[in-house]
Amino acid sequence: MWIATGCGYWIVRCVLFARMMTAEWMSRGLDHIVHAVRDLDAAGELYRRLGFIVGGRNRHSWGTHNRLVQLPGFFVELVTVAEPEKLGSDGFSTLFGRFNQSFLSHGQGLSLLLLESRDARADAAAFKAAGIGAAEAMSFEREGKRPDGSSVKVAFSLAFARDDGAPGVSFATCQQHFPENFWNPAFQQHPNSASGVAGVVLVAENPTDHHIFLSAFTGVRDLSATSSGIAASTPRGEIKVMDPAAFRSHFGTEPPDISRGARLAAVRFAVRDRAALTAALQAGGIASAVRMGSTIVAPETAMGATLVFD
Repeated sequence: MWIATGCGYWIVRCVLFARMMTAEWMSRGLDHIVHAVRDLDAAGELYRRLGFIVGGRNRHSWGTHNRLVQLPGFFVELVTVAEPEKLGSDGFSTLFGRFNQSFLSHGQGLSLLLLESRDARADAAAFKAAGIGAAEAMSFEREGKRPDGSSVKVAFSLAFARDDGAPGVSFATCQQHFPENFWNPAFQQHPNSASGVAGVVLVAENPTDHHIFLSAFTGVRDLSATSSGIAASTPRGEIKVMDPAAFRSHFGTEPPDISRGARLAAVRFAVRDRAALTAALQAGGIASAVRMGSTIVAPETAMGATLVFD
């Protein structure tokens, strides 16, 4: 818990840091982010109008459905709870299905942040040693579709982590067991010229309160700190934690409600061609603004998420 004050607060931080230092250290890049929405088809249409190629509907056995937007090494997972009657008490029903169901009861937006994993079991053990573990590693598989319509198997193992200062965000690492069946360059050639993930942004009242968690979760030892917050540079993209005023100043949009703790607020995409991006947004009728050299789509347009094109 990071709600202790005075000497107790620093004792807790020192204990967590000591645990973290004993765990196997390996930095982890961004793997995917979950955008929780109430209408999956409407979300798919939104991302199509943003200039992305959007995959078809996939179904999880615990009642959530998704559609994916792939970039090299990273994807956006559009998720809705389509069959709540299927939610049970198992790990994925609780940590993924019911979590997103609860999240959507307050609004739409970015709900989960997942980093790449080489070994989810090892990650779960490392998270437990660091005092941030949420569960043992869990695995599932589903059917995927190739562009020609043929079926393939995709399978994943996840290790969940918990930041007590961010109960409205779920964190995990994701290990892919058949990556050759999942990643497809044909799905990554977007009309808006998006070529990768540049980073994600969380908003917190006191960003430094999340320093130890973020370091343990990402495996990045040295986080940078500024007057506006902290940042971890991972092998694929940067994770920033900013205070609300800095977020407003930097992106020109309102951050999500942080009255219950830190929240995921924005995802940043790298684009190759600014003209192609502008053309795609205009063709899709998407309102945007340019701020500090980036094109911003506000959460009122993007179903609760701030989307940034760098």
